[in-house]
Amino acid sequence: MQNLNTMPLTWRHIFIVSVASLGQLIGTAVATVAGVIIPMLNIIAHPELSTFMQGLIGCVDLIGIAVGSVIFGSLSDRYGYLFFFRFCPALILASSLAAIFIPDVAVLTIALFFVGLGIGGEYSLDSGYVSELMPIRYRALMVGVTKTASALGNIIAAALCFWIIMDTRNPADWHSLMWIVAGISALMLLLRIRFYESPNWLLNHGKVRQAEEAVQGFLGKDVMIPAPEKQTPVTPPSKKSKPAPSGGLFSFIFNNGKRVMLSGVPWACEGLGVYGIGVFLPILVMALGLQHDVPGEAQILHVASSVEITLWISCIMLPGFILGLWLINRKKSITAIQSVGFWLCAATLLLLLLSYHLHWNNWISIGAFMGFELFLNMGPHLITYVLPPKIYPVETRGEGVGIAAAVGKVGAVLGVFLIPVLLKAGGATLVLIVSIAVMAAGALVTNTYGHLVRDEEKKGSNT
Repeated sequence: MQNLNTMPLTWRHIFIVSVASLGQLIGTAVATVAGVIIPMLNIIAHPELSTFMQGLIGCVDLIGIAVGSVIFGSLSDRYGYLFFFRFCPALILASSLAAIFIPDVAVLTIALFFVGLGIGGEYSLDSGYVSELMPIRYRALMVGVTKTASALGNIIAAALCFWIIMDTRNPADWHSLMWIVAGISALMLLLRIRFYESPNWLLNHGKVRQAEEAVQGFLGKDVMIPAPEKQTPVTPPSKKSKPAPSGGLFSFIFNNGKRVMLSGVPWACEGLGVYGIGVFLPILVMALGLQHDVPGEAQILHVASSVEITLWISCIMLPGFILGLWLINRKKSITAIQSVGFWLCAATLLLLLLSYHLHWNNWISIGAFMGFELFLNMGPHLITYVLPPKIYPVETRGEGVGIAAAVGKVGAVLGVFLIPVLLKAGGATLVLIVSIAVMAAGALVTNTYGHLVRDEEKKGSNT
């Protein structure tokens, strides 16, 4: 028999990580698709979409993510992970199909909200599955690998958007881009048909036998749950009592204030970069004058040019994640990686600002943008996902991770909603100045509360 915590990494572990990673992939894919749909709608809308509507379409799925993270995180702690792990992609699929077959801006907005609800549930569940089923030696690394799939979401969605635009060359076909979301969610649902309940959730509810069966279903008949977890006394919940691990949302936040600050606020700050800048990247590329325009060509081809540059910028995200994973594997402090990443993001945005105002070569600006994406994904985007499971105990991990994701998405919502307003008020200059300040704030909060990770590791409470 092999011990779950000390066994070697197998293809079954890779399958678990791959299935869980699709939630991260679809999260950034939706943001990329929304960011391309907005300028397409601007072409066919007369008058052009207002800054409010642009911000709303860009951030409505993030509002759904914030709500879904809390709701599904709390429900999964009470009723188990498996049902919601299947329900979330089904909800995303149904919502994206509605947007495809009813091509209306109002329907798109509502559909994106429900897509976000499903993605929010994904964010509160996938790291839990990965962290509890990986050998200890590979646990943090594999949680990071799960997050790395978000870079693939940007790249895949940008490439498919560019292909669809160049194929149709008709901005009225904006709804066709939602097939990208529908296809990914359908794949997620199919892969989760043969999945099992969270072993740690079963153990925490006194279902030791079912937990053993779940572990063996995931990893093979020769794998056993480690003795310390197996022998931990568990009091099954009575019929009169609810198995909720906390006294409610506000009580949870009050009792875990520092944890919420460390896991949530930097996540909110990086959300401006990942979603605020990410969603409006094609529009920012045009605002900075980085795309290649041919006088007299159709407006849709201007959008296609900006999407092409967006694709090249997105490609640097994956090396950023790989660099971050390498640092994690070298046992570097995750809070140090996050803090340095924030500072380097601020520095590259400052370089982009200088390049824009001093009219330097466009390739310097594109390089600065690529540097921003490299350091954002090396540090904040990766670590804000790895960090929450490390500072919350298993009995409140789903709710803790869900609240962290919700706080992060609140920041992302504000970023996405405000960027069109900032663009109208002060152009790309104001967007870059505010973004630099937010990146610096993320670094400062990380520096202030980073000791919590070391404290939890010393106590050995995170297994």
